[in-house]
Amino acid sequence: MKQYFVYIITCSDDSYYVGITNNIKRRFIEHSSGKNPNSYTAKRLPLKLSYFEVYNYPLNAIKREKQLKGWSRIKKEALMSKEYKSLKFFAKQKNWSKRHSRT
Repeated sequence: MKQYFVYIITCSDDSYYVGITNNIKRRFIEHSSGKNPNSYTAKRLPLKLSYFEVYNYPLNAIKREKQLKGWSRIKKEALMSKEYKSLKFFAKQKNWSKRHSRT
């Protein structure tokens, strides 16, 4: 059975990139190579693979990718650091990230 990966990359400017792939090694190398100079990550090298999840069904992976892309920075950070209690807290605080965001 094919596997699908939803991943978060930390860029050199401390921003996050969320993506999906069926080959995480290959995809990270593609991001890191700057192969597509117009891509988000090519302009923010070097990169770090900060987090990933594995899925057996592509639709589940796509759904999760869309969910993570909609999350605030603070929620992504809680997920990556496995602070699940904080993640639940931030999920309930709709305007928290706007009031406490980094600029």
